[in-house]
Amino acid sequence: MSKVLIAGGTGLVGSRLSEILTNSGYQVAHLSRKKNPNSKYPTFVWNTSKNFIDERAFEGVAYIINLAGAGIADSLWTKSRKKLIIDSRVETTELITKYIQKLETKPKAYLSAAAIGIYGDRGDEELTEASAIGKKGFLVESCVAWENAIRMAGEQNGIRTAALRVGIVLSTKGGALPKMTLPMNFFTASYFGDGQQWYSWIHIDDVCQMFIELMKNESLEGFYNATAPNPLTNKDLTKQLVKALGKRALVIPAPKAALRMGMGEMADVVLNSNRIFPARMEMAGYEFKFSEFQAAIKDLKAKDI
Repeated sequence: MSKVLIAGGTGLVGSRLSEILTNSGYQVAHLSRKKNPNSKYPTFVWNTSKNFIDERAFEGVAYIINLAGAGIADSLWTKSRKKLIIDSRVETTELITKYIQKLETKPKAYLSAAAIGIYGDRGDEELTEASAIGKKGFLVESCVAWENAIRMAGEQNGIRTAALRVGIVLSTKGGALPKMTLPMNFFTASYFGDGQQWYSWIHIDDVCQMFIELMKNESLEGFYNATAPNPLTNKDLTKQLVKALGKRALVIPAPKAALRMGMGEMADVVLNSNRIFPARMEMAGYEFKFSEFQAAIKDLKAKDI
């Protein structure tokens, strides 16, 4: 079976994708900032500040998947943090591109994560890949820089290139879901502001299966929305989460002013409205394993993934 090299393979999506690929018979290797002899997967060192990748990483590789990037909501958006968020995406893309260009035998495809933040804050507007990108905000700025690097990679690599604009990934292992369920230990559940902003979510296994679909289907190129076909408002999503988990919790708002005071500009992450539909992926024939939110939550809880 084919060999897959993953950058960002120890992250939330990367870890699950590595597991699914391995169980499906693929060989998986990781790019890592440090040597890790105890890793489940062969690990090769890379360093963007030194423009270095261990070239052995590319031996026999059929697909490269780049999931690298600093967490968008891990720390307040200071000037230095914003630079790190952009650089960790753009520079890794450029570095991998540089090494692909040198290969005598190139991979079949270069695949990358991207993000729905590129659409900006759009209220109730229904958005597909054909929709215009957003006009303002750091999320738009960072995603535009990221996608420009991905496009440039496609042009320079000379191989098929595709990327998933990933929505809110649901998993019990990290990301948004554990943070959303934490207040339920105190019998409350919070939505943000008036709760009318749209959240475009996706089960982690659907994200992983979409990457596999991009690998297998050689006709797929460009950008695809990786979101379930049934987005919810923040308030409705919170209510459905409480119901799916069988919890008793009072659903209450977290005031917008308090969020802005505590999170600053980073509050855009929870206050922006993105009503997004995966039009291109559905047109390509992808069938979602989890298109309904409550079914997705129940599955995640049952499997603890």
